[in-house]
Amino acid sequence: MSDLVATSFSDGVLHVTLTRPEKRNALSDALIGTIGATFAEWSAREDVSLAVLTGSGDKAFASGGDLKELEALRGEAEARAFAARTRTAFDCVRRFPVPVIAVLNGDALGGGAELAMACDHRVALAHARIGFLQAKLNIATAWGGGTDLFTLVGPSRAVRILATAQIFAAADAQRLGLVDAVAPAGDQANGFLQSYVDEMKQRPQVMRAIKSLAIMHRFGGSTEERASRESACFAAAWVHDDHWSAVAKMAIGRR
Repeated sequence: MSDLVATSFSDGVLHVTLTRPEKRNALSDALIGTIGATFAEWSAREDVSLAVLTGSGDKAFASGGDLKELEALRGEAEARAFAARTRTAFDCVRRFPVPVIAVLNGDALGGGAELAMACDHRVALAHARIGFLQAKLNIATAWGGGTDLFTLVGPSRAVRILATAQIFAAADAQRLGLVDAVAPAGDQANGFLQSYVDEMKQRPQVMRAIKSLAIMHRFGGSTEERASRESACFAAAWVHDDHWSAVAKMAIGRR
């Protein structure tokens, strides 16, 4: 645990929590660097099946970039450098070897929406909202979130989302495809989230195979390269003891 990010690991699931609730988990340069370093460090662990990224508190997943820091970026070179650093950090999420689920515990706005897009899957609490507010500041997305958005919802819908800079309630975000599920309000939320994560969790080598294909889809790869990767992942999983244990259990169940 650091002052900016808390981590915990249990039963194959890595939990990463942004811990700036007093700043609505605003993405400072230090926090962005810590996010990248955290996912880079844990990428070496072969016992991780899933990662869950969320924010502390109930108001914000991440409210965007830290405006006090951003106001100091007056030169184009400085802006480019900051954007490059942040994209590199977010790419540690995009390229994490197993799927990353963003749990939107509150608002994901501006750069916070870009961080949510860097994840493989998004689940929102009922009160959470998401919005790309960059156009209201007369800027564009910079950290890969715009590219992710076009891939996720298609060019036509992405153009309108970015141009209107609208903030969407969780249910509307789900209809648009910005989030994959919305947890029920109230006391049922935690149980829903736990079940949702448990349903997706498989053995680490299986989740690595799935994420490997997702990375190739996201960052590009020829048909031949994708076929080769899929075949290699299949073969590695086939000879794993977990596969033969599952086969044996299935055979017993059919008797």
